[in-house]
Amino acid sequence: MTRPPKKRSDGVQHIMPNAADRGFNVGRLKALGSVSTSTGLLSNVPFSAPGSSNVFGIGSEHPFANYWTCEGGLPEVISVLPDKLQADILLSRYFECVDPVYPMLHRQTFYADYEHFWSLARPDKDRSDAAFVALVFVMLALGTQFVTSTSPRERKQTAEFYASASNQALRMCSYLSTASIRTIQAMVLITYFLINDNHASDGWAFAGILMRQAYAMGLHRDPNIVVPDATPFEKQQRRKVWQAVLLQDTFLTVLLSLPPSATHTDVSVDDLVADDSSIASDDPTDTAYIRGSWTLANLVQETICSPRSLDVPICTTARHKSKLVADFRAVYRSFPDVFRSWDPDALAQLAQTSKRVVRQTLFLSSNYFHNLMLVHASESPDVPVNVRGALEAAHDAITAFFVLFAMFEAEARVWWVFNHRAFLEALCIGNVLREVAKEPGGEESMAKDPLFVRARGDIRELFLYQHPPWHFTLGRY
Repeated sequence: MTRPPKKRSDGVQHIMPNAADRGFNVGRLKALGSVSTSTGLLSNVPFSAPGSSNVFGIGSEHPFANYWTCEGGLPEVISVLPDKLQADILLSRYFECVDPVYPMLHRQTFYADYEHFWSLARPDKDRSDAAFVALVFVMLALGTQFVTSTSPRERKQTAEFYASASNQALRMCSYLSTASIRTIQAMVLITYFLINDNHASDGWAFAGILMRQAYAMGLHRDPNIVVPDATPFEKQQRRKVWQAVLLQDTFLTVLLSLPPSATHTDVSVDDLVADDSSIASDDPTDTAYIRGSWTLANLVQETICSPRSLDVPICTTARHKSKLVADFRAVYRSFPDVFRSWDPDALAQLAQTSKRVVRQTLFLSSNYFHNLMLVHASESPDVPVNVRGALEAAHDAITAFFVLFAMFEAEARVWWVFNHRAFLEALCIGNVLREVAKEPGGEESMAKDPLFVRARGDIRELFLYQHPPWHFTLGRY
């Protein structure tokens, strides 16, 4: 168990925010939990009276508008499906933009079920699996978020309508008391939809239900133990879906500095193999991408998520920090060369033949270097911030965002987690530079040292993306 900070003799806990988490009036924000949570989410709400409060300051209305009658049931939900041509277009957009980043579905099996569904007569459709209907609707919702042919307002309204239909279909299959692979898949995607739709508070709460259901159906257990008679395909599917739950939980808790939930499992990364029974996509890099993300998540969950959730130093001794940095570098070395040896020009050339691999490279790089930045920026009474290491890692992480924006601008504007990581990286850079400036000769060093000049340039470049909170927060740097 992770130990909380020690209390002083006056009973007050002594909290030393890491360099990545400084910069706000913590006293006004302590009602929300850890220092990092409040810092990262800009929830500057002065609480002066008891009562309910918005969890993260993001999203204040129920995310699923009620379009539904009491007696409509699943037929009412199915009745609002778009025509098949439009549905095909939106699903194609989903598999182009979302599936590369979170490859959880077996495309061939899904499309076989999808085409069969459309071939049914309406009475048979109305008796189909409600969980599958929920999965289709949330895929339509996510696909709609990445459409570029409509206005932002129209996209938002249409996507939210499809998400509400997905939620209603889940209700029709009693998802709170029953669970299946399809309900878990739908709930994973609903969580990502809510976050992209600026409902991070709702996404966090919904992910809690998802986690309980994943545990309840035993996805956290080795399939060879709990379902020994299942087919190889079914076992791989269970591993893939658990991996999706684990990744979502781990990297969301990094951003929110809250305790990880997907902590008890005996499912092994090594058991996810690329063979004829794998549920990975036909692209040969998918399995490597999943294994790399999974291995990174295992390390991040144990070494970063848990300490940050209690504002405990990530590294307590210099030897501890050195060992942790070595562990991260070992994980990075395990990634295939295609995910490690890149620059913007190389990715632009690769995009001509495989945009899928480019998206995976940028997301994996962003996740890796963001967490490496947190390790370098960590501090304790015995371990100072590694200034150069933190700035190098932050630069590599924020560069992935700049490249994503340059190559896939419309998509980059949708991915809340990528945007939020970039903001936190710029905040960390600013905090480190501010501390350097306080040292004797610091201003002169910052003006001459190429590393510091580049770091300031990274913050200035983030200003180009015209996000008002970033301007307010980072302007003093």
